[in-house]
Amino acid sequence: MTGSAIPNFIDGNWVDAGTDESLPFDNPATAETIGRVPLSQASDVGAAVAAAKKAFPGWRQTPPVERARVLFRLKALLDERLDDLGRSLTIEHGKVVAESKGEIRRGIENVEHACGIPTLMQGSTLEDVAAGIDCETIRQPLGVFAMITPYNFPVMIPLWFWPYAIATGNTVVVKPSEQDPLTHQHVVELVIQAGLPPGVLNVVHGGRAAVDAILDHLDIAGVSFVGSSRVARRIYARAAAAGKRVQALGGAKNHIIVFPDADFDQAAQAVLSSVYGSTGQRCLAGSVIVCIDEAYAPMRERILDGAASLKLGDGLDEATDMGPVISATHADRIRQFIDQGEAEGATLALDGRAATVASLPRGHWMGPTVFDDVRPEMAIGSEEIFGPVASLTRAKTLDDALAVMHRNAYGNATSIFTTSGRTAREFRYRAGISMIGINVGVVSPMAFFPFGGSRGSFYGDLKAQGQDAIEFFTDKRVVISSW
Repeated sequence: MTGSAIPNFIDGNWVDAGTDESLPFDNPATAETIGRVPLSQASDVGAAVAAAKKAFPGWRQTPPVERARVLFRLKALLDERLDDLGRSLTIEHGKVVAESKGEIRRGIENVEHACGIPTLMQGSTLEDVAAGIDCETIRQPLGVFAMITPYNFPVMIPLWFWPYAIATGNTVVVKPSEQDPLTHQHVVELVIQAGLPPGVLNVVHGGRAAVDAILDHLDIAGVSFVGSSRVARRIYARAAAAGKRVQALGGAKNHIIVFPDADFDQAAQAVLSSVYGSTGQRCLAGSVIVCIDEAYAPMRERILDGAASLKLGDGLDEATDMGPVISATHADRIRQFIDQGEAEGATLALDGRAATVASLPRGHWMGPTVFDDVRPEMAIGSEEIFGPVASLTRAKTLDDALAVMHRNAYGNATSIFTTSGRTAREFRYRAGISMIGINVGVVSPMAFFPFGGSRGSFYGDLKAQGQDAIEFFTDKRVVISSW
C-alpha cells in the first residue's frame, strides 16, 4: 500500500480526509513504505465529532447489557484474528511477533473487562437519609470523548480507553499515531462486524492540527492521551482550559533496585525483558538498574552477557529477540543520548550504535546498549531515552537507592528484587511511585486495575483501565427523593 492515504472512519463509513497532505510510514525492519497517513484538519475532526454527537442519544439509551454484547462479539473476533493482527502489528511497528500478540492480548483483556459494564456502572443507594427521604447515585455518560494515542502500543493503548467509553454509553473520536496506524484500522473493521452502530466510534488520522482541533472542540467532553511528558503537559493544560476532563499519561524513567539477597538470575532476566522488550520503546522499561553494594558485580555480568546475546532481526522471524526501533529519526535520537552518556563520563560497556542486520541493511537498527557507573544527574540516568539502553548505578542502602529514584522528575513505575519481606514492605511504603513491582520487572497492571504514573509521568486525576476508567467516562449524579 503506497498510493493514496488511508481513510478516516466517520459515521460508520471509510472516508477520505479533506486534504491532500499526507505522510509516509514504513516497515521499520526494511524501511520500505507501506502506506500514507492523511494530515487531517479541523474540518475532518469536526465531521467526526458531529457524527459522534449525533449518535450519542441513541447509544446512551441502549441498555448496558446490549452495549456489552457488542463488546463480547468484538472480543471473540479479536481472539479469532490474533495471529493476523500480530503479524500486521509487527510489520508496521517492528516489535517481535510474540510481543505484538502479547500487546493485542492485553488490549483484548480491556475489551473483556469492559463487557462487565452492567455491574461496573452500577450506582449506590441509601434510604431514609432523613425521615422519608432516600438518596441514590447513578452513573451517566457525558457525550463525546476523544483519544490521542502513541506509536509504541498502537492496538493496546486505544483499547485502554474507547471500549470503556462506549460501554458506559459515550461516543468517541480516536486519533491514532501517524507512525503505525494500520493494525488499528483492522480492529475497526472488526468493530463493524461486531455490530457497533454508526457514529459511536470514529477515527481521524493526522498530526498536530488534528490534535489541536480535538483539544479545542467544544462538543468533546474529555480527552485521553498517552505520549511524552512534554506533550502530556500541553494536552492537559489546553484541554482543561477548554473545560474538558483529561487523563494524560506521560513519559518515564523507571528504576529497578536489586539487593544482594536477590536471586540474581531471576533479577537479570527480568531486567533484560524490561529494558529490551519492544526495543525499549515503552513507558514501563526499567532502564536504570540500581544495584545495592555487592549486587553490582553479579548483576553487571549477567546483564552484559544477556544483552550481548540478544539477536536483532525482523520481528516476523521467530529467532529474533529484538526488532528495530520505529524510525531512522528515533534511532538517531537514541544515538545522541549514547554520545552524551560517553561525554558525561559514564562507561559504555556495550555499544549498540553500530548494530546492523546483514539481510536488512536499511532497517532502523539499534543494538542493546549498557552503561556502567551512571550518576543520576547524567542525561542517560535522568531522561527518557525510549530505546534499548540500560544504565547501571550503585547504591549502599535502600535510603541511597530511594534518593536516586526520588530526585528524578518522573514517577511511572519502579521495582525491587529481594528475598526480604521487610525490605520489600519498606520499599513499597516509601517508593512514592504509582506502579510498584516486587520481584517483577515489567509492572503492567491487569485491565481491572488502574494504569498510570505520578509526578511528571501523569497529568490528571483518574488513570487508564480498571474502575478509574468507569469514573473518568461517567459522572456520578446524586438523586434525593421524597415521596
